[in-house]
Amino acid sequence: MRRRRALLALVAAGLVAAVTGSPGVAATPAAPAAPAAPAQVQPAAINGAGSTYVQLAMDQWIGEATSLGLNVNYSPQGSPQGLRLFAQRTIDFAGTEAEFASLGDLNDASVTRGFQYIPDVAGAVAIFYNVDDQAGRPVDYLRLSRSTVAKIFMGYITHWDDPAITNDLGGQITLPHEPIKVVYRSSPSGTTALFYDFIQNTEPALYDDWVARNGLPRGRIIELPPTFAPLVDPRGGSYEVAAAIGANKWSIGYDEFGYSNVTTAEVAWIQNEAGRWVKPFAANITAALELAQLRPNLSQELSQVYTNPNPGAYPISAYSYIVAQCAPASDAAGAQCRGDYVNAGVSLTLKQFLMHIACDGQKEMANIGFSPLPPQLSQYVADAVHRMSGEPLVTLTQQNCGNPRFDPNYLLPGGEQPPPLPDPPGVENLGAASSRRSTTATGPGSTAGATDTAATLGATDAAGRTGNRAVGGGSEDWRDAHPVAYDRPTTLPIGMLPWVALVMILAVPVVGGVVRNTVRRPP
Repeated sequence: MRRRRALLALVAAGLVAAVTGSPGVAATPAAPAAPAAPAQVQPAAINGAGSTYVQLAMDQWIGEATSLGLNVNYSPQGSPQGLRLFAQRTIDFAGTEAEFASLGDLNDASVTRGFQYIPDVAGAVAIFYNVDDQAGRPVDYLRLSRSTVAKIFMGYITHWDDPAITNDLGGQITLPHEPIKVVYRSSPSGTTALFYDFIQNTEPALYDDWVARNGLPRGRIIELPPTFAPLVDPRGGSYEVAAAIGANKWSIGYDEFGYSNVTTAEVAWIQNEAGRWVKPFAANITAALELAQLRPNLSQELSQVYTNPNPGAYPISAYSYIVAQCAPASDAAGAQCRGDYVNAGVSLTLKQFLMHIACDGQKEMANIGFSPLPPQLSQYVADAVHRMSGEPLVTLTQQNCGNPRFDPNYLLPGGEQPPPLPDPPGVENLGAASSRRSTTATGPGSTAGATDTAATLGATDAAGRTGNRAVGGGSEDWRDAHPVAYDRPTTLPIGMLPWVALVMILAVPVVGGVVRNTVRRPP
């Protein structure tokens, strides 16, 4: 099952910490001091809307916040709608991966309501797909270069047997000649804005041509035209995209990685700048975002993330934000602050919710398809709470913040490489010593307990021998290959018992003669 080793490692580390007290996952620290309510102020319900990219994380946080007595509501309507509702003062906070400037008719200066961008979690856009191989078996080994991804989602690559895809598969596997069915977001979306920012930086010349042909804006794209590719399947939100890909063969789409837990679609391995194939596990997201740059208002600039040379970096990684009000501040991050919430109860609840997100709210992020914030960004959240109404600034540490990233011994799950590619059709039984191997597959892209009849290059048995698995027939034997004579017919092999019987038959007259002569010989 996907990410089994990563999740097992994380669970094991937690068990070790719980039983022995040794580091692994950070022990539960004392919570940072939550903003105290003045005697006359009671926490009030808060309402948010926006990103579906962050919805899985938001659901986790809201469930935890409810157990703390906080009343938080969130409506996943897409980042652009969340920003608009916030600008219209309809909601208390927005979830987004885009900025106001992405909306076209708005920008930071034109929003009359004061606001700040607050990083809340690290995530990644994954490439989901649903493809069979030439034998009709589901493919779990698809790997795509960044250039191939860009060309697919601009409509330059339209069939699964395109030479670019074949080349990404080492030149030895050709997928069927089936049209690529692109599943995309049918409404304005922060995920779309992130993804096409990656494409613009990956294939700039082709992107400029594509934008011109489709009449798209030169800035960040938050909504696609329905005619951008020959075969498309528009869907509403992140869950709908993932579900559609899982249900429709020959489809592909982009979505937040966490949705791989709620669909049968596979997730492709993407080639990074170092030439390694990676999936967006927590460690790979974190490695890529080491080169993310935050603008003065804390919005993100990701061009160096897409080309991060770190071998572990997943190139389509990004942060998500919460947008909230704040009081005028002297620092650059608060340049758009114009005042705290009129309702002090709303302000109190939101500050307590943000402090939870910064610390204990990061504990489960690696388990649901995200990566916990690095310590400096958790501190940025605490800074944002301070900026809301001048609350005393809380300095976060391992002792008062439950974010596991504060523990220097915490290991993020991830870093796996993809399974070996299958042999090309017709290649079977190539070199291996005889032995049975386990039928339980492990690691990314594998299905536990499945009988794998696809050949696997470079696989290793329990004795450490390497070779190729047999193709077809359900055979799991490791065995030597027997050469076939192409230039002349060969005799059928004769087993040992027929040879013994033949020798005994031929020996009977000889033995009988010896015995007869011995008996007749005079004394």
